[in-house]
This record gives sequence, structure tokens and C-alpha cells, in this order.
Amino acid sequence: MLVEDHAGYREAISLALKRTNDIELTSQFGTAEIALRELQGRSIGRQPDIVLLDLSLPGMSGLEAIPWIKQYSPKSNIMILSQSDAESDILKAISLGATGYFLKSATVKQITDGIQTVMSGGASLDPKLAKFIFETLKSQKPQTAPSKSLSNRELEILTLLGDGLIKKEIAERLNISITTVAYHVKHIYEKLDVINAPAAVSQGYKTGILPTEK
Repeated sequence: MLVEDHAGYREAISLALKRTNDIELTSQFGTAEIALRELQGRSIGRQPDIVLLDLSLPGMSGLEAIPWIKQYSPKSNIMILSQSDAESDILKAISLGATGYFLKSATVKQITDGIQTVMSGGASLDPKLAKFIFETLKSQKPQTAPSKSLSNRELEILTLLGDGLIKKEIAERLNISITTVAYHVKHIYEKLDVINAPAAVSQGYKTGILPTEK
């Protein structure tokens, strides 16, 4: 599902996705309100795997819509497509549950690769934003570390998540099963009190769990 008010950009994304064999754009809307009404009326089996969401929308903004999308379509991943590279927008979207964030200046390949990464269980950030977020977090004073410390294996997995690896790649790198990786990731989220991989990595840098020098 695509939620984008600019008709020209909506058409461009639609045409690009039609040329991608394993991605189907099932619906598109110009406002969050109409998209939410559609999601609210859908059965679980008809909910989209991914919602491509603009932040600057008429009426309800994309940031305001994220919690409602999570409520009405809990199995849908949310991937932001926005002109905003503001730190507050990026971090807020991630903290609310977005699993991807791309600028509209990103190439079609970067966007489609991002969609495929999210569908593979990973999280995807625009390359420009990934560097920007890292530099921003690097300059911040570390917050208090979480009350529940991560095990060595959990820290190892969190570090690989920070390097952009998805669960399958982490499993291959560490020579363990995907199920074991998923088990550790679940505990990482619980200990850091976050809901997705970008938020976990962000929290890791903020609290000083992850090193800012590599």
C-alpha cells in the first residue's frame, strides 16, 4: 500500500513497482485518513505486507498515522518515503515502529531493495540517513544504560544489526539457526524497551552499549 499525496510521485512509484517481479502495489491513497479507513475494514488476510508512507500529508501527518496503522494492520511493516531528513522525524518514525526510512531522492533500486530487506525480516535506511544518524548518535552524550544488561551473544547480534545485516545473514555469520537469532533479538528488544531493529541500534548507541568508534 502507498500513502502519498503527490500524484506525480505516486505514479512514479507505481510504475517502478510494476516493473519489479516480486512486489505488487495493491492500493494507493492520497491521505492517511482514507488509507486508515481502508485498513480498518480489511480482514487480516487482506492487510498489506508493507505500507509505504509519506510524512507530509494533508490532514493527518504520516507520523500521526503510524500508531493507527499499527493498530488496524499490526502485521504490516511501515516504510517511510519522505523529503524530510530532519533528525526528529527520522528518530520519531523509528521509535513509533517504522522499519524503513528512505528519502524521496533515493533511487528506485534503493527503494525496492529496501522493501525486500524489510520483507526478509530486516530494517532498511536510506544510505545518506544511516550515516547521518550514526554521526548524530556519535556526538550525543550517552544516556543511562538499561537496567537489564545484554549478554555477549545479544551484544554481538545487536552489533550486526547495526551493520545492516538481516536475521538470515546474522545466522550465517554466527553459524547459528535463524530461530536462535530471532530468540536473541526478541530479548534484545525487551531489554532495551524497543519495538524494532532501528530503535534497538539507536538505543544501543545512545546508551553507550555500542561503540561509536569502529
